[in-house]
Parts: sequence; structure tokens; C-alpha cells
Amino acid sequence: MARIVAVKEYLEKALKDENKPWVKMFAFAEQKIGVDRLYIFVGSLVLLALYLVFGLGQQLVCNIVGFVYPAYQSMKALESSKKEDDTKWLTYWVVFAVFTIVEFFSEYIVCWFPVYWLFKCIFYVWLMAPTEYNGSLILYRRIIRPKFVQYQPGLDKLLSNARDTVKTAAEALLTNKQD
Repeated sequence: MARIVAVKEYLEKALKDENKPWVKMFAFAEQKIGVDRLYIFVGSLVLLALYLVFGLGQQLVCNIVGFVYPAYQSMKALESSKKEDDTKWLTYWVVFAVFTIVEFFSEYIVCWFPVYWLFKCIFYVWLMAPTEYNGSLILYRRIIRPKFVQYQPGLDKLLSNARDTVKTAAEALLTNKQD
């Protein structure tokens, strides 16, 4: 119960923080409808969840959630002088890319799992959650980074050999064309 109260307080504060882009939208809706913005927010989440289960184009909606906000924050991070925000969003995109590749090979689960898009959307939100230990940091540090460190020397050698092979082939091709 204490956790629910803490989440409610956090949401109320976030929905009234004038520095957030969505505050004006919720303030306008609150004024027009006469319903507290917290309930409008929760109602919007419920409608989104129902849409992700029963609607059409769930994949597009889910991918917009997983792409638009992180892309916006990434562009802001690139324009800022702080390194921490760059690292945060680079980590998000690495995990996003790994998940996208893994998901490609398990695409058939969508047919058997009717709430897949809802869970995928929740997963994306967890990856980008504005907390110190969000999903992208946890997955990167516990799974992706150890595997990267383990296989990096071999991958670097493979890429170097591939680059040398392409360079040799291109030189041979250009030499043959000139003859």
C-alpha cells in the first residue's frame, strides 16, 4: 500500500511539473473535463493498454512508444554538454537493438501471445524509465556488457579481416578495370 501511495505522489508531482512537456495538455484536459489530471492520465493508460490488446496497428503504436521519446531525448542529449545523458541514451539504443534482433527470431510468439504488444510497450517504458537503474541499464550491465567483453577481441579480429578482404577485393577490381 505504501508503494501505491508513493507512485501516486510521484505521478501527481510529475503531472504538475511545469518543466515537463505534457503538463499543459493535462492541465487543459483537467480544466475542460473537470476531472483531476491524475485520473485522466490513468484513464489514458487504461485505454492505451486496451488498444494494445484489442486494437489495430498495435505494433506501430508500440514502436512509436519505444522510439519517439527516446529519439527526442537522444537528440537533446547530443546537444547538451553532459556526458551522462549521452551514455544513458546510448545504453537504451544498444538494448533496443539487441531486443529487436532477438525479437526477429521469435516473431511467431505474437500469434500465440495476445497481450504481446502490451507487454512489449511496458518493456520499452521500463527500458527508458527515468530512474537510476532502469531496464536498459540493468540488461546492459548484467547481460549485454559481459557478453560484449567476452567476445569483443574475436569480433574485432573478424571485422578487421573482413575490412582487409574488402579492401583487397576493391583494389583488385579497380586494377582490373584500368587494364
